[in-house]
Amino acid sequence: MKRYLAELIGTFALVFFGTGAVIINDGTKGAIISTGSAVSSGQITHLGIAITFGLIIMCMIYALGHISGAHLNPAVSIAFALSGKFAVKDLLPYIISQLVGALLASLILRSIFPGNEQLGATLPAGSVGQAFILEFILTFFLMLVIINVATGSKEQGMFAGLAIGSVILLGVMLAGPVSGGSMNPARSLAPALISGHIEHLWIYLTATVAGAACAIPVWKYLNTRVHNKQEAK
Repeated sequence: MKRYLAELIGTFALVFFGTGAVIINDGTKGAIISTGSAVSSGQITHLGIAITFGLIIMCMIYALGHISGAHLNPAVSIAFALSGKFAVKDLLPYIISQLVGALLASLILRSIFPGNEQLGATLPAGSVGQAFILEFILTFFLMLVIINVATGSKEQGMFAGLAIGSVILLGVMLAGPVSGGSMNPARSLAPALISGHIEHLWIYLTATVAGAACAIPVWKYLNTRVHNKQEAK
């Protein structure tokens, strides 16, 4: 239960801080700053949103990683199960915990910001194909980094939070204006359900899981080659 609670708390923090930054940025567009001019992009800015997502992931990994592994992402949990490094019996409880944490965060954000229509939901600004491909590729690389730093040497593990948080930051920076830079089904599902914007939700439920899953055979192949070379020496 401690692991499940850690996943709930961590995913709550991710959605609360991350989508909260999106909501506040949307709410401050057009605000008048000290110079007397209006802010067209919102006071947090796209860069600020990306940094918020990266930092909260990094912090939760360091705070909760030793308890649950700090997956905070159903796609990551599924991929870990496929890799054989995570018990299948724990998969459903992990996903439920992550979804509950995300939904609680979106519900609280709805109560704080009732006038916000989207609640930080990920919606394609370009075509559906663009959003799908971006989410697939970004989640692929996210999982490739996670599976290497989270299960590698002790030295790698020390920098896991920084490495994974950096990938999240870069992904949101790149894809935010096009797909929202989700890389996480729970992050997209919660604000979509609470705001009612579920029209493109399937993209973020399928592309992210597929991207993370495809990272596993690549990781296995690359590490098999490394182990074979070491044994040959």
